[in-house]
Amino acid sequence: MAPIALTPPAVEAKSQPTIEVSKSSPVDSSNIGTKRKIICFSDFDGTIFMQDTGHILFNNFGCGTERRQMLDEQIHSGERSFRDVSEEMWGSLDVPFDDGFEVMKKALEIDCDFETFHKFCINNGIPFNVISAGLKPVLRKVLDHFLGEENSKHIDIVANDATISSDGSQWKPVWLHDTELGHDKAKSINDYKDQARLESDDGTIPMIVFIGDGVSDLPAAREADVLFARRGLRLEEYCIENNLPYIPFDTFADIQREVIKIAKIDEEKTKGQGLPSNFNPRANMWRRASSKKNVPLFAAMTPKEEKMFTWPDTFTQLKAPAETTTELESSVTAAPAA
Repeated sequence: MAPIALTPPAVEAKSQPTIEVSKSSPVDSSNIGTKRKIICFSDFDGTIFMQDTGHILFNNFGCGTERRQMLDEQIHSGERSFRDVSEEMWGSLDVPFDDGFEVMKKALEIDCDFETFHKFCINNGIPFNVISAGLKPVLRKVLDHFLGEENSKHIDIVANDATISSDGSQWKPVWLHDTELGHDKAKSINDYKDQARLESDDGTIPMIVFIGDGVSDLPAAREADVLFARRGLRLEEYCIENNLPYIPFDTFADIQREVIKIAKIDEEKTKGQGLPSNFNPRANMWRRASSKKNVPLFAAMTPKEEKMFTWPDTFTQLKAPAETTTELESSVTAAPAA
């Protein structure tokens, strides 16, 4: 299954799109009155926050900027695994947790519309999950500070754990999965889907929304029904280079507008079709199209962490909105419930 954008940008491969984003009126966080079941998964560093929490710590209290950049290049070149390099970076820290956080909170900038979007999710019963390659105690402390503990508690964090000595001389990640990435984001989302099917009366699952900014988000993004990529960063560039459908965003207000639109369209499409309100036409359409014979391998020079998955060639050409709507309508009519 791969993500779809209801209104994908009309772009050519390897070109930068020109996309109008409507900001004529602000969105509020009230209940929109639909019963469409949706769940959001979002990256953390560079997505909810403009900066990377780990980079702030490494630059100030660990290996330093120059060494960190060198280590990042080793990941990108495939010389070393993400997990191996990350262990060196986190292991280089020598700072008590609270002291490190004092620097982080001054350096971090949250997306200006995230708090409103988060309230929108709470008011509409949309679970919001952070899915990150970072360390859970760091991410939780940051969310508690910027959102307040009462609001932060509504966000589940799927990330690696950590053991941190009281004097800060030892930081050691406790990896979520025994893989080269340490956290297999695709597996985390699929584990959620499996649990959702078990809890559902008819085996259907909510519409999966994924929000990210970098190529490390791609394993999770390919498991989503709708993909949002922060405009101008590497995830969007990758989508453009490979003609992968996505919706660009500048702030979480753009995401909120699109989620409202998609929820209402999907709810209308299930009416009168004899389908349950939580039927997911996109998921069924992508499952039918994702047979192995339709899956090409991308560029041989693709960084190691990007080679973990492939994308169906069905999605290598972006469709006009009208064509996408036609496909969705036919999938609702033809596809059995998941």
